[in-house]
Amino acid sequence: VGVISAFNFPVAVWAWNTAIALVCGDTVVWKPSETTPLTALACHTLLRRAALEVGADPQVHQLVQGDATVGEALVDDPRVALLSATGSVRMGGIVAPRVAARFGRCLLELGGNNAAIVAPSADLELAVRGIVFAAAGTAGQRCTTLRRLIVHSSIADQLVERLSSAYNQLPVGNPLDDGVLVGPLINERAYTAMQAALLRAQDEGGEIVCGGERVELIGSEAYYVRPALVRMPAQTELVREETFAPILYVLTYDDLDEAIALNNGVTQGLSSAIFTLDQREAEQFIAGSDCGIANVNIGTSGAEIGGAFGGEKNTGGGRESGSDSWKAYMRRATNTINYSTELPLAQGIHFG
Repeated sequence: VGVISAFNFPVAVWAWNTAIALVCGDTVVWKPSETTPLTALACHTLLRRAALEVGADPQVHQLVQGDATVGEALVDDPRVALLSATGSVRMGGIVAPRVAARFGRCLLELGGNNAAIVAPSADLELAVRGIVFAAAGTAGQRCTTLRRLIVHSSIADQLVERLSSAYNQLPVGNPLDDGVLVGPLINERAYTAMQAALLRAQDEGGEIVCGGERVELIGSEAYYVRPALVRMPAQTELVREETFAPILYVLTYDDLDEAIALNNGVTQGLSSAIFTLDQREAEQFIAGSDCGIANVNIGTSGAEIGGAFGGEKNTGGGRESGSDSWKAYMRRATNTINYSTELPLAQGIHFG
């Protein structure tokens, strides 16, 4: 059916898209992020090995390493029928018009400034586990990472105290070691962005409850940090931005409509969640969230495999995985076959 080019993909998204594409009969050209070349090579090698073991042609999947110029070549190549891209909103804003200019198709999965609402009826023990995993796991470097926590004012102090206690116990270290939830930031630029965001948060009236400091583990070129918990007086300009680091901003609300408005008050619309034991509140949230994912009593990340993964607004609108995702990887054709020797024409037209 064509060639799929995907770049800046996390491994999980690569696995979903590649599997669907191959099942649909497509060939795949993968351009990964230049910051993760070894991971990409390992994935490519495993897929080729699997293809050989089942007697398939290993050439159906190709890996192309390089910088942004390689990605641009794939974006502009008319042989690329579908370009599936995961990355920043900025990247999507550049890619989509260029692909559209050549009448190609895009499947975009972009930013996620994800929020969770904690209602007064919530099971706080369950909520703390879900919040900490979603906010601190993978050092906050996941598209579905929890970045905004919207807590009812009557339980905000109690919940922040519990979260602070949990954050102070988080083991930071080698993510390959058992029990380690928080590994390193990917590079110095990510660390610098995190520190700049924490300074801005304080300038905008925020209070750093805990975390944010660097942890010296390996050397000067490794950037391990403690996840940060920050109370904010309002959903400021900074909070509405996505900082790809383990920072959780805590906001308060008094009315559920207000909380849903805060959830929706960002340009991204990927994942969202509510912690509540009130069924009416849960249903009101599901109906009101403008995100592609709306969870109840579970965090914003970790449960999306198998579902229709993707989001609305600046997240791009695409869907990866899920029961209908295969449709993006195929072309629809109408076929009319005449098995007779006659050719009846419309309106009773006859040729003499």
